[in-house]
Amino acid sequence: MSEQFLLEIRVRPNSSRNKVGGIVGDPPRLVVAVQAPAVDGKANEAVVKELAKSFNLRPRDFTIVFGELGRDKRILVNGDITEMQNRFNELVGDPTLL
Repeated sequence: MSEQFLLEIRVRPNSSRNKVGGIVGDPPRLVVAVQAPAVDGKANEAVVKELAKSFNLRPRDFTIVFGELGRDKRILVNGDITEMQNRFNELVGDPTLL
């Protein structure tokens, strides 16, 4: 059964490596570091690919609904809500956040 999950992230473009994990800010946002620069949508593409890999979903299951041009983004994710929440908790390292 496919449901939707709203994911708040903070992007770190031009990083030394691609990585998803940890939290930052208030409200807490999942950190997504990508090697791609924040030019011509390259960082957004890399973010979607890294999130898809981290959540074991397809890139087309992710839609940026807010923050297309900023570091803070809201992403709508289609998939099994329980699996996504469990994976989110693993990535942030704090099971009490959701």
